[in-house]
Amino acid sequence: MKKRYLVAGTLPMLLTAGTLAAAEKLYTYAFKRINYVPDASDAMQQYANDYYYHVDWVEHQQPAVWHLDTPDDQHLSALWLKHPNSNKAVIIGHGYKGTGITMANYAHMFYDMGFSVLLPDDRGHGQSDGTYISFGWLDRLDYLQWLQLIIKNLGQDCELLLFGTSMGGATVSLVSGESTLPKQVKAIVEDCGYTSLDDELTYLMKKLFHLPKKPLVPLASFINYRRLGFTISRVDVQAALRRNTRPLLVIHGQKDVYVPTWMGQENFKASAGPKALWLVPDAIHAESYWVDPVAYATHIRDFIAPYFSK
Repeated sequence: MKKRYLVAGTLPMLLTAGTLAAAEKLYTYAFKRINYVPDASDAMQQYANDYYYHVDWVEHQQPAVWHLDTPDDQHLSALWLKHPNSNKAVIIGHGYKGTGITMANYAHMFYDMGFSVLLPDDRGHGQSDGTYISFGWLDRLDYLQWLQLIIKNLGQDCELLLFGTSMGGATVSLVSGESTLPKQVKAIVEDCGYTSLDDELTYLMKKLFHLPKKPLVPLASFINYRRLGFTISRVDVQAALRRNTRPLLVIHGQKDVYVPTWMGQENFKASAGPKALWLVPDAIHAESYWVDPVAYATHIRDFIAPYFSK
């Protein structure tokens, strides 16, 4: 009898301990920084030569290195490519576990359009501080500071664009909902960003691990609250876009199964300002540029043209 009661009493504790260990493992897997850029998928390897051409181009420009110290004592880093004949600039947000330099193809594209370019390393990435990745939530406040540094550098009459892919797309969308967004920001372009961190983690839990949302995602959210100060539900891109009044172009691959295409469609619906949606045929996640770089640049140029000086 005593043995049966002992087993009955111990089993919930063992299950709880095992669940907490699994949640910690999930959190470490998803949120903890790594000090390298993961290899591209097999599908994206076909673009490797073109990608490194753009990386070499950026490095040949000898970009300046900018630094930012945040109110919570994080030291952040970014590359700055100053265009000699323009007062326009773009901040380019990189993807999950990427860095600023991994966005070299977009930097080259926007520079050719006449923009100066800032390539931040977000928290938990590259040369910036941070033990954990905030998926755009803390980065959105950092981007507001980066914007002010650009304005200080170019002057009050500068014209600014926000652009990002994947996590970077979500980040610039989160920035769009901030009441202190400078008037110099004229438009936003987001490529394959998620609707919310909760949506994305729940989707990936099912797709990659065949597991339901509960209990691991709520427990990971609690861990994140203890370590970074916010719950997963706070990272709500759609809520930010409902407050956005700037022109927004949403780009998303029609074959994206990492951040599914419906998320781009929902982000488009949520935005309160002028907007356009381009679903790119046959493009998987973050592939829309590579499918047709000329068409990609043309779509962006045509969309932003009415909002920027010639």
